[in-house]
Amino acid sequence: MFGVRVLGPHIREATRPGKLGRKEAQIRMSVARVTELSATSETGFEDAINQAVARATKTLRSVEGAWVKDMNVLIEDGNIVGYKVNVEITFMLEE
Repeated sequence: MFGVRVLGPHIREATRPGKLGRKEAQIRMSVARVTELSATSETGFEDAINQAVARATKTLRSVEGAWVKDMNVLIEDGNIVGYKVNVEITFMLEE
């Protein structure tokens, strides 16, 4: 086996030259992309996150998840007037 440890039958077959089976030859790779959005809300962080996700799903298909990268408060005259989030949205690219 060319000195390769066998991790499973599909890997063993793939390591032999010219021995790719139909199943192994058809393996497809998914490709994801990440985009960053900022959103603000006067009511709270959760509302800002919901706004960012809602905006992303308006124009992106196959949204898989979101990661809240930053959370900040906007302050005027010593009072919190807004909640801002930076969110990274992960979506799958179509073939």
